[in-house]
Formats: sequence, structure tokens, C-alpha cells
Amino acid sequence: MEIHFEVNGKACQMDVPPMKRLLDVLREDLHLTGTKEGCGEGECGSCSVILNGEVVNSCLVPACQVEAGTILTVEGLADGGRLSAVQRAFLEHGGAQCGICTPGMLMAATAFLEENVTPDREQIKAAIAGNLCRCTGYTKIIDAIAAAARGRFAAPA
Repeated sequence: MEIHFEVNGKACQMDVPPMKRLLDVLREDLHLTGTKEGCGEGECGSCSVILNGEVVNSCLVPACQVEAGTILTVEGLADGGRLSAVQRAFLEHGGAQCGICTPGMLMAATAFLEENVTPDREQIKAAIAGNLCRCTGYTKIIDAIAAAARGRFAAPA
């Protein structure tokens, strides 16, 4: 099946099996390996990407459903080598731990902060509830997202 879509601002045209997962298209065909496979069942959020403005688990999305869609992966967050406000906050607050959950957390946080620019901690917790961290916990991740919300319009260092 031929599909056309955009990933991180670049047009893509591919011939893929209709039920091939978006996660596999990103990692295997487009070599965008920042998106991680965790559980493969849509439970952990490690494979989260933003599809047409909404966070989705790419392990659950058949490639055929992205026809004419716009996809943002973790590789697309930085702009010309400049980290996004969320990425900078994760670095500054120790929000990135082993790295498996980090791409999904960044994508969930980015989509969330597009909708809510002044969240409280409970709203942040709810926003990342679909993303599991198995390392040390969520405190630093939540701190990072709150910091990104506070400083998102500040000039990068």
C-alpha cells in the first residue's frame, strides 16, 4: 500500500504492508530510532509520537492510517540543533533517566504544553499518565515539565 505523509517537516512516500505499525515504519524504514518500543501493546508510552497534533502510541497505529498525516517524532523537537524548551528542561532537571521512556515523555509533555501553557502538577501527572518510567520515578520528570511550562518562551541559553 502506498502512503504519503510528513515526518518532522519532511514529505515521505512509501510502499508498506497495510498493517505494518507506524513504529516499525519510523524505526526500520526511516531510521528514526529515537522512538522506542517498550511493551508493544500501547501500555507504556515509550513509542509516543504526535500524529496530527495528538499523542499516539505508534506501536498501535497501522501505517495505512497515517495517509496524508503529519507526524512529529522526538528527532523533530529540536530546531536546527537547538533543543526545545521541554528538552532543555529535561536536561536541566534530570528528567532523562535510562532513555527508554524519555522520548515518549518528551512527546507527551510537548503535546500537553501546546494545550495547557500554565499547568499545575496534578495536570502534568495526568498528562503523562500513559507513559511509564521504570527507573527512579516521576518527580524529576514532572519538575522538568513544570519548568518548561514556566520558561517556554524564554530565549534558549
